[in-house]
Amino acid sequence: MTISESTFGNEAHLPRVPVPSLAESCERFLEWSAPLLTDPQREETEAAVAAFLAEDSPAHALQAALERYDEQPGVHSWLDDFWAYRYLGRRDRIALNANFFFLFHDSEDEHEEQVERAAGLVAGTVDYKLRLDDEEIPPVTLRGQPLSMAQQRFLFSTTRIPGAEQDTVRAPYSADAPGPSTARHIVVFHRSTMFRLAVLAEDGRPYGRDDIADALRAIIKSDATVDDPSTAVGHLTTMARAEWATTRESLREAGNAEALEEIETALFCLCLDENTPGNTEQACDQLLHGNSGNRWFDKSLSLIVFADGSAGINLEHCGLDGTTVLAYVDTLFDTTPSARPAAHGLPPATPIEFTLDDVLRAKARAAAESFAAYAAATATTTLSFPDFGANTAKQLGMSPDAFVQMAYQLAHRRAKGLTGATYESIATRQFRHGRTEAMRVVTPEVLDFVSTMDLSGDPAARRTAFRAAAAKHVARAKECQAGAAPEQHLWELQRIAGDTEPHALYRSPGWLVMRDDFLSTSSAPSANIQYFGFGSTSPQCIGVAYVLLADSLNIYLSTPRHVADQMHTFARELTTAMRELRELLEAA
Repeated sequence: MTISESTFGNEAHLPRVPVPSLAESCERFLEWSAPLLTDPQREETEAAVAAFLAEDSPAHALQAALERYDEQPGVHSWLDDFWAYRYLGRRDRIALNANFFFLFHDSEDEHEEQVERAAGLVAGTVDYKLRLDDEEIPPVTLRGQPLSMAQQRFLFSTTRIPGAEQDTVRAPYSADAPGPSTARHIVVFHRSTMFRLAVLAEDGRPYGRDDIADALRAIIKSDATVDDPSTAVGHLTTMARAEWATTRESLREAGNAEALEEIETALFCLCLDENTPGNTEQACDQLLHGNSGNRWFDKSLSLIVFADGSAGINLEHCGLDGTTVLAYVDTLFDTTPSARPAAHGLPPATPIEFTLDDVLRAKARAAAESFAAYAAATATTTLSFPDFGANTAKQLGMSPDAFVQMAYQLAHRRAKGLTGATYESIATRQFRHGRTEAMRVVTPEVLDFVSTMDLSGDPAARRTAFRAAAAKHVARAKECQAGAAPEQHLWELQRIAGDTEPHALYRSPGWLVMRDDFLSTSSAPSANIQYFGFGSTSPQCIGVAYVLLADSLNIYLSTPRHVADQMHTFARELTTAMRELRELLEAA
């Protein structure tokens, strides 16, 4: 196909995500879950799958319904409803549990302070927005093929709205707001106080960096601050979703509809934090779950700049995946801004005021205390391998991702004495409205590899097992990239079934064990970020967010604090495993 240079010009021509057959997904499900099961668990799972595939099984009607849905006009993918259910259907808090972050590299100007750094990021982001409106952002390609750019439409003026049973999204390019956002303002947080800052003049021209900096200085000097930061409205966005939905309605009824409108329609948020992180790990933690009074976690994009000028971004996940955001980040840092005419003068900035009664104040205070305790119950750490990168693995004849994933498996076995379910996110943006596929890393080859590494003293046997496990990992990743993976397909069939009694397959050991993560892993390769991170996904899970570049590897780990010792042991074992595996291949 001829690649359009227009941002969204290739969407209609991208191939659709294939709908797997029942037989294909069930066969893969049995294969993927088997290495994690005992013999009795495997037999029970096989029996459940056989019943699922039987002629009289309701699975066939569910599959037919899914195929009919995929053929409907306006449906881009059979996963369209799945993504809404997966992200918008979760009922716990999204702060720390779902939102993720990127820590940018320090400014090239070591003397650049908070205001200058923030103004530059805002001006660059507004420029990106205007180029996106004009469809001047080149579509991302992979090996010469265009990738879906649909998610770029959820970067600006997009806000997650809490609901009693399922959340919704307020966004441009929708039936309610066709075309790009017409908003001309952002929301600036400082000292838990919100300000409406115009970044586009009435005639649509963007304000320049210096004028934005002057406006930010005026905001910082303003005495229009909330009287009690512990009752700042931003804390409410950390609540469980149904409770937040009820509270948001109470806010509206208390005369705050206009203030909520300002926030929800804003292009994005800028959070000016007063603190300077003591180290990189603290900076990552603050980006993930910092001062909740100085955040609006429902906003798709929140730039965060600390007092020393270090900066990063917190992102709401329902419409955005990491690869989409990295495309924006790379453009922000690597591209010369457009030479479009700029507005001149001080951009208007006004406080966004809320009226809170005693009940709402109490709710905000309780939310702040609850989230602070929740964040304190999360343990994190960072690891850096400045002498190992993708080039190192390639020189050793191995896939870079397979190398680090096998290191994770070896370190986990040594740290916890077991091999547990491991998730890896695989991008599928080569499809129309493609997002990610769920890959399960543990294979029989992985089990053989981790056992051989600790039971065999023969280097040749270790290398053979290592390469076999890595080769299987690469093969499975390619299947996932092609949309040939079972978990999301079977999960969507369960969703279509609704409130009916779950089929035995969804109560089987295979389904429950395969999805009970011990490691949840995801990669974000960009030279413009130092670290990427997210919270863990289960009580025993270690979240592994890694930035694997040509010459370096940085990792952010997170886990519930009650198992923090296991995470720190994993980190030590990972350092050893990386060195050991490298030396094993170098010796050959």
